Amino acid sequence: MSKLILVPTPVGNLADMTYRAVEVLKSVDVILAEDTRVSGILLKHYGIETPMQSYHQHNEHSHTSSVVKQIKNGRETAIITDAGTPGISDPGFLLTRACVAAGVNIECLPGATAFVPALVNSGLPNDKFVFEGFLPAKKGRQKRLKALAEEDRTMIFYESPYKLLKTLQQCIEHFGEDRQVSISREISKLYEETVRGTLTEVIAHFETKKPKGEFVIVLAGSGLKN
Repeated sequence: MSKLILVPTPVGNLADMTYRAVEVLKSVDVILAEDTRVSGILLKHYGIETPMQSYHQHNEHSHTSSVVKQIKNGRETAIITDAGTPGISDPGFLLTRACVAAGVNIECLPGATAFVPALVNSGLPNDKFVFEGFLPAKKGRQKRLKALAEEDRTMIFYESPYKLLKTLQQCIEHFGEDRQVSISREISKLYEETVRGTLTEVIAHFETKKPKGEFVIVLAGSGLKN
């Protein structure tokens, strides 16, 4: 029976691709890609010639039902995103949910997700944590941060370079300037960097060094003693 296969792709270094992931992408009938231009670089690197089909946040609502139908008709399908595991702050959830509802088999390969190395590398407690992904863009942002003010588990956020300093300033408002934080960027790439300290200290760092790349913010919970 045909199935949907969720295939993680490297968050930076192309060498982080697994042998199994390459084999799967070579064997399926079609690859759903968040950005075919970005994925094309990866596929060319590994000599993968499987046809790609565009599937991203702007068309997933309209394309999902037809993709499920194609899989049920025997079209073995893999889904990849620009980096990391599909469904983790990336397209993939809607299709997975639709496949579950339609009785389509689903397989998810283990692999790269940016927040895991950032969390492990942070030095903050990682036995219990809460993954928040990207905070809401507008009004919901302050409401969400307020709700997390008493969270005692380590918190993880994704953020763009354009909003990093603003988000850190907002964190001070809700968590205090002395709250411990670890910020990782460009994970597994040439300019990978992790900055650790209080919110005040890391803000000072990025005020003098312009934020570049994609960021993972790992913030201590309320229960951590300095």
